[in-house]
Amino acid sequence: MGREGGMGRGGHRSVPHTADLRVEAWAPTREECLAQAVRGVCASFLDLTGAVGVHRRDVVVRAGTDEDVLVALLEEIVYRLDTEGEVPVDVDLTPAADGLHVGLHMADADTLPATGAVPKAVTLNDLAFGRGAQGWRCSVTLDV
Repeated sequence: MGREGGMGRGGHRSVPHTADLRVEAWAPTREECLAQAVRGVCASFLDLTGAVGVHRRDVVVRAGTDEDVLVALLEEIVYRLDTEGEVPVDVDLTPAADGLHVGLHMADADTLPATGAVPKAVTLNDLAFGRGAQGWRCSVTLDV
């Protein structure tokens, strides 16, 4: 779980939520906030300590609003976990005219210790993502 110290640094945390997984993330930039959300979701069900990506997947996320980008990015993570059995242990995000370029450094999920329930879908319940006086914040709920 990340620490929510000053907003000058990024972080994430899982928040207790009945029968679901709720993740909040924060960072100085939009892209780092998205990366923290990915890390928070993955760290909620796997111990990523010392994990190393064995290959990279490059995808482009195209969505209208920042909230849509967050949902699409996390849906990609859930999809890769479900279909390929892999999880990102690191993520590179670069904004571009055609969308958000995402580099996912993937590891086999079966090689990492399980610590919680695996997310099955991203929900739109209480979805939030935006910039405030102290940086970017997002919160998202996933079905587990």
